[in-house]
Amino acid sequence: MKKLLLSLIIIGFSFLVLSCEQKNAKDSKLKAAKVNNGPSFDSTLVRPFFKKYPELEKYQKEVTQLYLKRNYQYIWYDKKGVLEVGHLLYNKINHLEEEGIKTTIPYKKKLDAIFQNSETVSEPNATDELFMSSFYFLYVHKVLKGLDTKKTIELGWFLPRKKQSYINYLDSIMANPSLIEKNEKEVFGQYYSLKEVLQKYKKIAKDNSWDPIVTDTSFIAFKPGDSSQTIAQIRHRLFVLGDLANDSESANYDDSLITGILKYKNRTGSLKNNHITKKTIASLNTPIVERIKTIMVNMERCRWITADIAASKELIVVNIPAYELTYFKEGKTVLTSKVVVGKDLNKTVIFSANMRYIVFSPYWNIPSSIIKKEIKPGIAENENYLEEHNMERKNGVIRQKPGPKNSLGLVKFLFPNPYSIYLHDTPSKGLFNREKRAFSHGCIRVAKPIQLANEILKDDPNWTPEKIDAAMNKGEENWYTLKSKIPVFIGYFTTWVDADGVIRFYDDVYQRDEQLAPLLFDE
Repeated sequence: MKKLLLSLIIIGFSFLVLSCEQKNAKDSKLKAAKVNNGPSFDSTLVRPFFKKYPELEKYQKEVTQLYLKRNYQYIWYDKKGVLEVGHLLYNKINHLEEEGIKTTIPYKKKLDAIFQNSETVSEPNATDELFMSSFYFLYVHKVLKGLDTKKTIELGWFLPRKKQSYINYLDSIMANPSLIEKNEKEVFGQYYSLKEVLQKYKKIAKDNSWDPIVTDTSFIAFKPGDSSQTIAQIRHRLFVLGDLANDSESANYDDSLITGILKYKNRTGSLKNNHITKKTIASLNTPIVERIKTIMVNMERCRWITADIAASKELIVVNIPAYELTYFKEGKTVLTSKVVVGKDLNKTVIFSANMRYIVFSPYWNIPSSIIKKEIKPGIAENENYLEEHNMERKNGVIRQKPGPKNSLGLVKFLFPNPYSIYLHDTPSKGLFNREKRAFSHGCIRVAKPIQLANEILKDDPNWTPEKIDAAMNKGEENWYTLKSKIPVFIGYFTTWVDADGVIRFYDDVYQRDEQLAPLLFDE
């Protein structure tokens, strides 16, 4: 009896498993049918395609994943031929230079032939289909993604790269083809601002000869009231660049020219005075093609930035070439400050981290490299060196005591990171009046530390401006943990379009444009 019962249980269980397997198989077929509701092509055609067109082979993995997801269903065609989104993609590929891309398009004649014959095609062709998908991935890699992450890390770019599945992104474009024209949810908004200026500068290059502004050998500087034919050349150049509303062709250095010069100097990081020096003229003589290349290089950097950075509730950004810090709250600028960054031998690192602490009246724990290069030689020459510099030995290290002469000033702002970089005050205020401000050992000195501390703690009930001032001047180190972490982004942009649509250019202080440009341009 027991054996009979056991046999019945086994038979019943086997029937149940078989039924479930049949149901799962049926469900899988239904799902496949639902996904593949149009014509498809033979999957064995994929590998031979990339053997025949090896310059597209780098996209083979993504193309294969794309069609696995879609059961090898045609994507770019319907009964009428190539879909609208295919034509939009073809147009974008034909105008890659408008996207700041300078490259040779592989198999261009073959691609052109697909669209020249698109209206006469009665049935989709697997080769043409694979061409379209390969060029989709070429487009998104060139225009949206940019250089490979490994390469950008080699270039010293440690800011987090955006993460995106361009297989899934294709679904968005198919649903809304207009996204291929502009999608600020996918690409950092500054990219589109630079793209707009790029077209203006290309037009300037096309419409103007860009002859150099010439001065005689005795030239030192022009001041308001001076007169020279060179001044007429300068006036015309400023008009072409948009820094002057009109060109009177006057050779006199008048008030309107002062306005133009100050505007130009402001957007090129120069000292804001009305003297036109040799350096000013050298800057005005920068070939327009070089400005265009700078814009394109920085459009590439925009591809590496996650688009949702602008949505951060709070954000502190330091742009190294601009020597400037900007503090955003709810997307609006609440503070800007000049900064001093690392000198060429101690470059400030390009990275991001979350600010967690403010330290009032800080000690400066002197790095071993500085002790070796500066402190020990100082002690060797002067036995009172430590005392004279308000320093002491503590637990085997040398540190500088809190106070107004401390190298970190009266406050520092910490965002823990492996590079030991932070923001801080400084007693050397005069450096902020320099045009070039790369003087530190890598950390970032802030011209407005008091304002920064007050803005950060503005909504914190534990602090008032009076308490902040007292803590900064107490002479006793005081660590405070912020209630909310603040993202700090340290970036490197040698050109930037501001909120008013004005293009700004900055010196390539660490020669990073020179490193990046050869990787972008097929020359």
